[in-house]
Amino acid sequence: MYHNTEECMKTTVYIATSVDGFIARENGGIDWLPGGGDAEDYGYQEFIDSVDAIVMGRNTYELVLSFGSWPYGEKPVIILSSRPVDIPDDIPRTVESMSAPPREVVRRLTERGFRHLYIDGGKTIQGFLSEGLIHRLIITKVPILIGTGIPLFGPLPHDVRLHHLETRQFENGLVQSKYEVLGNFQRNPIS
Repeated sequence: MYHNTEECMKTTVYIATSVDGFIARENGGIDWLPGGGDAEDYGYQEFIDSVDAIVMGRNTYELVLSFGSWPYGEKPVIILSSRPVDIPDDIPRTVESMSAPPREVVRRLTERGFRHLYIDGGKTIQGFLSEGLIHRLIITKVPILIGTGIPLFGPLPHDVRLHHLETRQFENGLVQSKYEVLGNFQRNPIS
């Protein structure tokens, strides 16, 4: 199995992409995502209730701050950044920054008793995936092509095999697929 991290830690990605695989426009814009007035939550509340903490990169954190109200309540949020992070006074004290590679982040949070992490943000997801630290992917495809932007996935040092768990289609055309990450496999050289 793929779980070469601390055996008791589970990490999950829950994210939306355009059909062409982008999580945001090149400028970070997400205006192409469905509006927040939608009655359907796409399983988000059940998912967020299942995680102990959220790990995100600085760019994702700054985007979330632009939403106005803090969407995570008192849920612990760890912001990965090599530079100091400004955390406004009106944000819960459960928000902190950390500068460490993904494996060290998982080790530290496991030691603190966390058992299920929500990994969010393009670079953060790519870093955790490259190190074999993602257990499950929940990807919701929005029926739009945006042409260019910030991709969900980038180069990987190895192939990553997935096991399809389920796919749901919603009335507004969104399609959500869940995958278990099976492991890393060396690429076969082209002969």
